[in-house]
Amino acid sequence: MKVHRFVFAIFLVVVFLSSGFVSAEVKPAGIFGNYMVLQQQRPVPLWGDADENESVTVKIARQEKTVKTDSSGKWMVYLDALEAGGPFEMTIAGNKNTVTFKDIYVGEVWLCSGQSNMDMTVAKEDRYWCGVNNEAQEVAAAEYPMIRVFDVNFDPKDEPQQDVSGEWEVCSPETVGHFSAVAYFFARQIHGRLNVPVGLLTTAYGGSTAEAWTSRPTLQANEQLKFLLDDYAKKCEDYDSGNAQKQYEEKLAQWEELAEKVEAEGKEAPKKPARPLNPHTDKHSPCVLYNGMVAPLIGYAIRGAIWYQGESNGLTKEIYDVIMETLIKDWRRAWGQGDFPFLYVQLANYKKRAEKIASGGDFTIIREKQFKNLSVPNTTMAVIIDIGEANDIHPKNKQDVGLRLSLAARALVYGEDIVYSGPLYDYMLIGGNTIRLHFKHIGGGLVAKGGKLEGFAIAGADREFVPADAKIAGDTIVVSSENIDKPIAVRYAWDENPVVSLYNKEGLPASPFRTDDF
Repeated sequence: MKVHRFVFAIFLVVVFLSSGFVSAEVKPAGIFGNYMVLQQQRPVPLWGDADENESVTVKIARQEKTVKTDSSGKWMVYLDALEAGGPFEMTIAGNKNTVTFKDIYVGEVWLCSGQSNMDMTVAKEDRYWCGVNNEAQEVAAAEYPMIRVFDVNFDPKDEPQQDVSGEWEVCSPETVGHFSAVAYFFARQIHGRLNVPVGLLTTAYGGSTAEAWTSRPTLQANEQLKFLLDDYAKKCEDYDSGNAQKQYEEKLAQWEELAEKVEAEGKEAPKKPARPLNPHTDKHSPCVLYNGMVAPLIGYAIRGAIWYQGESNGLTKEIYDVIMETLIKDWRRAWGQGDFPFLYVQLANYKKRAEKIASGGDFTIIREKQFKNLSVPNTTMAVIIDIGEANDIHPKNKQDVGLRLSLAARALVYGEDIVYSGPLYDYMLIGGNTIRLHFKHIGGGLVAKGGKLEGFAIAGADREFVPADAKIAGDTIVVSSENIDKPIAVRYAWDENPVVSLYNKEGLPASPFRTDDF
């Protein structure tokens, strides 16, 4: 009889477990934890899971907030605005358990995103392309316990995710090596100026496109961009049905036959066809990085975002400004914090220098689109056309990238009266055989680095650009050529790896520009 009762008891336990009646312990979302930084001077949301209709109480810094979970066990509380400081301890208590987070600080929180140049770390560690200038010295000097980082794992998804895994880390020589270099150098500048803790939410993926970081509903609602989702659906259909694999196998068989033939003739074999990528998790696919690496962060109180991306959008370069404006508005809508500051990096110089001046290229067009995105409210652009490397798409000088982003933040966000941008082309006036260029952000005045203005090209009615003579005239630049009597347009630094010479006296470079649209 006792055996039967024991078996029956086990049966009841199994039924109880499988029926969903087991009580769930209160669990905060994965973004919250020890060492985190909370945004100062604005309401701070916290959220997580527990039982249905359970009371959850959050305590921190003399605040106590209690809320009931909804029918699915979700809860969210809003802390009143906190002032910078710490360390604090936070408790989150439900009916059955209490979660305690320690060593919490309040300060400035920035969302840091993009592709490999944002993902690029301070030290090389296990990725050959990482590591910054003066790496050893930078790592050794990284004693900044008030800089904290939450680094989101690579996690492309086909549907929006509710939670994310990871942990907050305190900046030190032992940890800084795997921090985003751009984000770290930005934070170091902000911390040094404001003397408050700085938290970084870094979510970046090498080689990713901008549309991968944008939500599906937002892309679908944009007539210019919904084709991206249509193409994505077709790729998913081909992959899921096996058609993509079948096509690959056919191409592979053809390649093997051809390779055997040309090798027998002593020639080099053609490039082997690549296996089809799974579009559901491909970093180039629209919305997959938003779903897995942005959606779970939405709501965490931030001051703003910094962004470094664009190298992978060559195929959509002509609409890159549309994609980015859509992304910015998408994130702002999702966070519900109004038009929060969005600071981004214009692409650096890269590739072999062109033989012909003003020859353009994919990166040149993307830089122009990034320039146009300055029309989006509460945005600024860090120009780095002078610190790239011809043979490396990942320039090692991330210190100046972080510095220039921080100048923008100090002016736009923190109210300092400083020059934060290099000269930006405004308009031109044609007079006889010259064109006079006017600029914004001239700072203390225009200067020619190296003593001579170079990188300018001018064109007449034939639309053929030739090297131009350029001279500073007060706050303007006068451009001409002895070979052109009636000029119509000017271009500056209009190559993928151009000659640059125009700066303001504060040492910030001018953005590349063109006055034509042909």
